[in-house]
Amino acid sequence: MAQKMIVVCNHSETSSVMPALIFASSGIALDYDVHMFFCPGGAQALVKGELEKIGTPKGMPNPVNLFNTILDQKGKIVFCELAIENKGIQTNNLRDKRIVVEKVPPFLMAAEGANMTFVF
Repeated sequence: MAQKMIVVCNHSETSSVMPALIFASSGIALDYDVHMFFCPGGAQALVKGELEKIGTPKGMPNPVNLFNTILDQKGKIVFCELAIENKGIQTNNLRDKRIVVEKVPPFLMAAEGANMTFVF
């Protein structure tokens, strides 16, 4: 069984989104079972077009490619359900249908036994 890695993103600024995506995609490359959680503070990053606004920062990978790699390689990306009301983000505006919308308790249950946790 693969080691479990948790990455939490609590801010939608580039300085939080990029390391969250880089750590998660790196975990995928190392064959970890990666679970990402975007808190309401970071939820805007999962809206269509937001990662494109970041562009490709100098010397960094492209955030859209990182995001796609995580999902294509069976990583789990969770959008906190509280952001629907708190941030006014509708699920039909999320950038990918594979994003899971759930509350914190189910995510915490899935995170149980994680070997690594990173928060940005």
